[in-house]
Amino acid sequence: MSLTYEEMTSHERSAYGGFADAIGGVATIVLAILGLAGLAPTMMIGIATIIFGAALLIQGSAVFLVGAAGIVLGLLALLGINHLLTSVAVIAFGTALVLSSNSVWHLHVPKHAAATAESQSQLVGSEILASEMASGSAAIQALAGLAAIVLGILAVAGMDVTVLTLVALLALGATLVMSGSTLSGTVMSLMRPSTQT
Repeated sequence: MSLTYEEMTSHERSAYGGFADAIGGVATIVLAILGLAGLAPTMMIGIATIIFGAALLIQGSAVFLVGAAGIVLGLLALLGINHLLTSVAVIAFGTALVLSSNSVWHLHVPKHAAATAESQSQLVGSEILASEMASGSAAIQALAGLAAIVLGILAVAGMDVTVLTLVALLALGATLVMSGSTLSGTVMSLMRPSTQT
């Protein structure tokens, strides 16, 4: 019996994380839309909460624990413990997105500083585009996180729990798709050596 162990390179790990974010975000969006369309909304909320939590868990870093908590809260809601648990998970997801919104920007800044220090020339188009994508992704993630927090609080307060939680999950899923690919691209660009022209 032989075991082979294959270690992923940092490029592969980064690409996998961005792919997992995209899959998790798309699945969350689809489940939220199905729930809003009236197809077993309570079950769709629980499953979407679990999937979004798993996507955050895979993403790791500061949102790792929030992802794990979201999975637990989603499972408890599916078991019928309390349907408000998913609204609490949405508040936690939104808080995690707000607090980690600048992570993409903070990852881009050292790469940008190193590139400009090495070559005192003007910024190339790809650097300008990467900078704009990083700051735009941070802003979108922060706004979606704030929206999820507000919708989650309104749901916990008793205002149309199902619809508000599904809309929050829809926004969170869309944000995960957009910001996950930006984070993945930024991390991959950090791994590439800068070239001098």
